[in-house]
Amino acid sequence: MEYVILGVILLIILFAILKSQKKDVQIDLNKLVDYLGGKDNIIHTETNLSRFKVTLKDISLANKDAIQKLGAKGIVEIDNQLKIILGPESKQLKKYIDEIKK
Repeated sequence: MEYVILGVILLIILFAILKSQKKDVQIDLNKLVDYLGGKDNIIHTETNLSRFKVTLKDISLANKDAIQKLGAKGIVEIDNQLKIILGPESKQLKKYIDEIKK
């Protein structure tokens, strides 16, 4: 019984440590659109879980280093598309871009 109690206490401590280290980064959507070359450079967007996929007119206008510093966990470039791992902000970013492109 004592080992069970000790195990539960250790798990609680572990979860507390992990939660305190988790970064809740809010990505600045305006800056991200600028780093993608502006709203006129964005042709199409889609999301898949934590990934944000964007098709651009001119991929050379995208500033991948700045996007990474803004909070992206990873970026893959394929032809004129960027696949950006953003986390939960992916859906929010797609919604934001859809609104400003109207």
